[in-house]
Amino acid sequence: MAEKKDKRISESRAWAYVLLGGLLEIVWASGFKYEAIPSIVVLVSLIVSFDLIIKATKVLPVGTAYAVFAGMGTLGTTVVEIVLSGGVSVLRIVLILTLLAFIIGLKLSSKGGES
Repeated sequence: MAEKKDKRISESRAWAYVLLGGLLEIVWASGFKYEAIPSIVVLVSLIVSFDLIIKATKVLPVGTAYAVFAGMGTLGTTVVEIVLSGGVSVLRIVLILTLLAFIIGLKLSSKGGES
């Protein structure tokens, strides 16, 4: 019986996975609303983004990684909607920037391996 080696990725690579997964989340979440994004792209983006976040949480604290992942998706889809639908209020910009500040704060305050 062959043993499966558990190859551990570096913390930097795990954060890169969170970043890429968050960007893909913007694609699939936007695809739910906008028909310009083909269904196959939505499906592949969804699967790959979740695969990346699962791999990242093997190294990073799950709460922090997921919060950054979801925050990036929320931030990105909001920006996509502002660009494609037009119109944005000052309050919305302030809230988006606040969310961005919290995402950066979570990333900067995290320590790998603690969950």
